[in-house]
Amino acid sequence: MAKFVIVGGKKPKGEIKVSGSKNAALALIPATLLIDGITIFRNLPRIQDVFSMLEILKLLGGEYKFLSENEILIDTRNISYQSLKNPLVSKLRGSILFLGPLLARFGKAEISFPGGDIIGARPIKVHLQSLSQLGAEINIDKFIFAKMRKIKNNKIFLSEISVTASELMLMASAYSPNYVELRMIALEPHVQTLAKFLSLLGFDVKGIGTHFVKIKKGKRLKKRIVFDIPPDPIEAGTFVALGAATKGEIKIHPVNPEEMDALLIIAKEMNINLGIKDKTLIVKPSHLKGTKIQTGLYPKFPTDLQPPFGVMATQGEGVTLIHDWLYENRFGYLNELHQMGANVEILDPHRAIIIGPTLLHGTEVNSLDIRSGISLIIAGLVAQGKTIIHDVEKIDRGYEEIEKKLQKIGLEIERVN
Repeated sequence: MAKFVIVGGKKPKGEIKVSGSKNAALALIPATLLIDGITIFRNLPRIQDVFSMLEILKLLGGEYKFLSENEILIDTRNISYQSLKNPLVSKLRGSILFLGPLLARFGKAEISFPGGDIIGARPIKVHLQSLSQLGAEINIDKFIFAKMRKIKNNKIFLSEISVTASELMLMASAYSPNYVELRMIALEPHVQTLAKFLSLLGFDVKGIGTHFVKIKKGKRLKKRIVFDIPPDPIEAGTFVALGAATKGEIKIHPVNPEEMDALLIIAKEMNINLGIKDKTLIVKPSHLKGTKIQTGLYPKFPTDLQPPFGVMATQGEGVTLIHDWLYENRFGYLNELHQMGANVEILDPHRAIIIGPTLLHGTEVNSLDIRSGISLIIAGLVAQGKTIIHDVEKIDRGYEEIEKKLQKIGLEIERVN
């Protein structure tokens, strides 16, 4: 197992590049199964979760090759039905998305239960209920078995707003000869990216960017497409927290500022010296202060940015209250921060307070999941002395060569195997 060794106390300076959206890529890869053809993705993040999704694609006969560092060609001309009762599927939550194209193309699917970060209850009840509304027969044993002879219902109401269920249903409904209306679709940017991709493939999609989307099979599907994956707003927000916490001066690009309203509001409340120029965020040394951070579904503040901003709050003056109602195990990183000297208190599974500013001290901590891991990197960069972070493979699942990006802006971090 690899670890990061960090020497803190340095102020970053320079430009840092934002990779392609992790969450968009995880949905786009299974979506390529909906055509018999060639898909070229540009700006694909080279992260472990993406490689896992590509390997699952190979189990179904898909082929891929990298044309350059972040450009990939995916060939789905020779796909065939295969069972996905495979341990690889259980490694990440995004694997559930393969259910959609399998049911659309082949009318059946066998798949292992998805895995992923242990950050709280993440049931797939809404996913399976929505598929059942569409006409799928679902059986659950040690695996998920699904069959769908034909679409029986053209109006599907998702019982709760779910990102992966929204993406799953867009793909599962794509081959319908008549419009399927999906109601209560999530609005997250990567859900909209998937819908735009399906539209470019030749599927007829209406209502993109709303909670009510209609989709059906188009008259002619593409055999070849080139698609640019947008920059990752979560990674961009992570770098905002990093720059502010370390009192650095960094330029973060490329970004889509129009997707980051909630982050910009919280940044203003916490007194981050943050500017925007075209597709670049500019962070300058700031006198931070506490505020209330409440996570929510897009366009509200994203739960994935709660841990990085929680670390940043340790350097702010006053009290920060965090209310993360989505997941009940998202505060594990605060226990690690406490070992580093942070003044934190977990009030209940969904609420915590952080009192700052506090001087953090380097120590040995554990990466619990993708977002807690990146937050501990920020803590180590702020802290005095040396910090060692174990289990950094969890960070690799969501951040592309993070140590190299940070080294380029003058920070001292080293990967040790």
